[in-house]
Amino acid sequence: MKRGRQFLLLAVGAVLVLAACKQKPKDGRTDTYTSGTVAIAADESFQPIVQEEIDVFEALYPLADIVPHYVTEVEAVNLLLKDSLRLAITSRRLTPEEKYSFNSRKFFPQEIKIATDGLALITNLDNPDSLISVDAIRGILTGEKKRWKDIYPDSPLTGEIQLVFDNKNSSTVRFAIDSICHGQELTGNVSALKTNKEVINFVSKNRGAMGIVGVNWLSDRNDSTGLSFNKEIRVMSVSHSTQPTIENSFKPYQAYLYYGDYPLARDIYALVNDPRNGLCWGFSGFLTSYRGQLIIQKSGLLPATQAVRIVNVKDE
Repeated sequence: MKRGRQFLLLAVGAVLVLAACKQKPKDGRTDTYTSGTVAIAADESFQPIVQEEIDVFEALYPLADIVPHYVTEVEAVNLLLKDSLRLAITSRRLTPEEKYSFNSRKFFPQEIKIATDGLALITNLDNPDSLISVDAIRGILTGEKKRWKDIYPDSPLTGEIQLVFDNKNSSTVRFAIDSICHGQELTGNVSALKTNKEVINFVSKNRGAMGIVGVNWLSDRNDSTGLSFNKEIRVMSVSHSTQPTIENSFKPYQAYLYYGDYPLARDIYALVNDPRNGLCWGFSGFLTSYRGQLIIQKSGLLPATQAVRIVNVKDE
């Protein structure tokens, strides 16, 4: 009888030890696919849509707590490289050098496309010119075209073009250098503020200003068609052609992102470097799920994994 009692105590002790080991993993993390607390980094350009995704995810899973850091794209990737967090949302994939850095430490991050974004070119409401070519945008960025009349001879605006970005280290600046200027440095009358919201406010108050912001900062969430933008500014139509017309110029609507008609488009990725099946993977999975993609669709961005409803419309 005594031996049986000892065996029972040993068995109970073994179960408790195993339970303790399960509750406290070696890395100290206790988050699961739908619970716990994790920090993530996101490009500030995507703050509205990322925050909306977090709010819905946490409402569905009350035990989950996602702490977002809205920073520049450079900072987001650096935080991922330093292993300060396990998930970053950016507008680019990892470079070969960055992948090598991860792989050399036995990490194998995944790049998950979640959406396609359109960079909107915005002007003041008092500026009547609404069509522009990619060549003209390049000319402004490189200083070849300094005044509004250099692009529109009949423009009522007589001063210089004030082009503003959100941040000097932002993904928007990188896109302008890499995709619009083909690697050429920005030497025009270009300045950087701090956030997309500041860019919108600056353009709305300055007649000669032009700004570049992510379209999710401008979308009207109450418009189910996705065809309405912020009423404080004007969104320009952009053309691949050197001679922009109403027929060959497009705004960053989902349909034009889908067909590739809008020139200033970029993909959005969730970069996940998490060897555990924890909350970072749970949130990343949600971003590509039906509900997560529906949120993206309503934001004005193009979902990566869900079909979109195409509305035939042409701006006048």
